[in-house]
Amino acid sequence: QVQLVESGGGSVQAGGSLRLSCAASGYIGNGVCMGWFRQAPGREREWVSVISGGGATTYADSVKGRFTISQDNAKNTVYLQMNSLKADDTAMYYCAATARQWYGLCPDPTKSRFEYKFWGQGTQVTVSS
Repeated sequence: QVQLVESGGGSVQAGGSLRLSCAASGYIGNGVCMGWFRQAPGREREWVSVISGGGATTYADSVKGRFTISQDNAKNTVYLQMNSLKADDTAMYYCAATARQWYGLCPDPTKSRFEYKFWGQGTQVTVSS
């Protein structure tokens, strides 16, 4: 059984930085895509970024140039470095793993939460202006 545990959330002022971590346990195939999503109160869960098993990355326009997704395969951990944070980035952040496996860039379906089978419990990020 795959388990994902996020950490690293907190409160920060606008313009600040945080690094989120997602530690995975259990078997995850090499072709699985790992994604970060976020959900603010009263809003839909939205896709933030995704990384393939080979390290190819894609970002939502709202975070492009400010956030960086990366992974350490030896530690089974995915990271989300968040810089130049804005109040609009305030949300619960979740990491997730797809059930299907791809090789190369994670395709468009991985921008949908319905493509993901495994989810962490979330970590709260609060940005004050």
